[in-house]
This record gives sequence, structure tokens and C-alpha cells, in this order.
Amino acid sequence: MIFIHNLLLTLGRGIGQVMFQNNALSGLFMLIGIFLNSWQMGILAVCGTIISTLTAYFSGYKHDDIKNGLYGFNGALVGIAVGVFLPLSIGSLIMLIIASALSTWIAYFFSRQRLLPGFTAPFILAVWGMLGVCSWLIPDSLLVSDTAIDTIQNIDYFQAFCLDIGQVMFQGNTVLSGLFFLIGILINSRKATLYTILGALLPIPLAILLEVDATNLNAGLMGYNGVLCAIALGGATWKSGVWAGCSVLLSTVLQILGMSLGIPTLTAPFVISVWIIIMIQKVIRLASKTVRTNKSDEHRLVC
Repeated sequence: MIFIHNLLLTLGRGIGQVMFQNNALSGLFMLIGIFLNSWQMGILAVCGTIISTLTAYFSGYKHDDIKNGLYGFNGALVGIAVGVFLPLSIGSLIMLIIASALSTWIAYFFSRQRLLPGFTAPFILAVWGMLGVCSWLIPDSLLVSDTAIDTIQNIDYFQAFCLDIGQVMFQGNTVLSGLFFLIGILINSRKATLYTILGALLPIPLAILLEVDATNLNAGLMGYNGVLCAIALGGATWKSGVWAGCSVLLSTVLQILGMSLGIPTLTAPFVISVWIIIMIQKVIRLASKTVRTNKSDEHRLVC
């Protein structure tokens, strides 16, 4: 019973970590949100989390990292992506196993360096690799995403807001998924909840300004990267809020660019925009440190 309890906690945290919530109850609410949209995707999310977590366990990775779900969330996303891009079959399940395990090994690689955090890059690389192999070997096996897109040209702001959150895990057919994701975040962190709301709302006026089609706005395709950006960079200070807002806007522009080029962007706009902001912050800190050092040297010379 203790083993099963610990396993469920690990799996719950793995799903919760998709949105940076190290909380098994948060992960449970997010999983419920997925099942409300698609029971197949719910099962695939669980399978991906289990496979990636077991891969980390048998690879001998740090127990605390495994327990906190750090090797589960990329696998959860991989599992859902398999349901989005491939028909369910023996072949797609084999792809799920390979890609989920690959995401864990890539995540370990990112954990061995300190320049940039991996975030969902392992999921992105694993799924891009999977799609590349399928396009090359079995192109007829690929599906078009079954996300329901509102064909009405008027913007439904409530739907856009909810699906901005739900699309973090490909859930674009019901506003309930996004609301359950938001509840899951609220259970763990009020601050993260506020930044989630910011990340979901801020892309909407920018997308309108850039004349993005209302169908894409209503489908939540403009804001899901912004949600992750806001949570990742959002802190308790106003400066962190500004950086988070800049990252959200940048991710929206990158998403629009990627979609115009026909690229399956996944969460790449989120990862790239946050990496850019982190590098800018490092350059600013380095420049500030250099200025302080120079001033200190000048003061010693005067003295």
C-alpha cells in the first residue's frame, strides 16, 4: 500500500509539473481536466508519465527528482501528443514508449548543465523526432489535430481564456479542461494562479492587434505558451512580473510566426522566449557586476 501510495504521488506530481506544480492533488485535477475532454488522452497522459518515470528509475537518476515528477511531465505531454498526431494502434503505442523514454534521457542531459533549464524542451525534441520519423517512413499515419475550432468570426473571450490554459496539454475541445487546470494550480499556489491568468489574457489583445484570425484565438492557440511563460518567470517582485509579461508577448509573436510557417510549434515558443529572457537577465547582471567592479577599482585608486 505504501508503494502504491508513493507511486500515485509521483505520477500526480509528474502531471502537475507540466504547469510547474509539484503537487499530486494539482496533477489529479489536471488529469480530470484531460479526461473531461478525452478519456483516450487521459489514459495516454498516464501511460506517458509512467513510462518516462520508470525510464528515469531504471536509468538510476536521482530519487528526489523522480519523486518530484521532474522526469514525468515531459512523458505526460508526449503521451497526449501521440493521441493528437497519430491514430491509436500498436505502432503508435510503440512510438509512445520510445518517445517517452527519449524525453527522459533528454531531460537528464539538460539537468547536467546549468546554462539553461530544460523545461518542456525534451518533450518538444522527442515529439518533433517522432513526427519526423513518421513523415519520412509512414506519412499516411499522421493525423490532423482534432481540436474543435469555432468557425464564428467573433471572439469568444471566455472560451479563448479557458482554452489558452487547456491547450497547454492539447485540450481544446472544452472550457472545463482549462478551468480544472486553473483549479489545480490554485490548490498549490495563488501566485502561480495569478500569473496563469496573466499569461492567458495578455496574448489576446496582442493577437487582436496583429490581426490574428478569431478562430485561432477562440481555439486557445495564442495563449497556452504565454501561460507557461508567466508561471515560469513570475515572482513576487514587480520586475519579475515585467519579465514574465515580456516573455508572454514574445511567445505570442513566436507562436504566430511558427503557425504561419506551418510548424507544429508545441511549446517551443514558451521555451525559446523564456530562454531569451533568461539570457538577457544574465547579460544585464554581468554588465551590472562589471560596472560595480570598475567603480570599486576607481574608488580604490582615488583613495
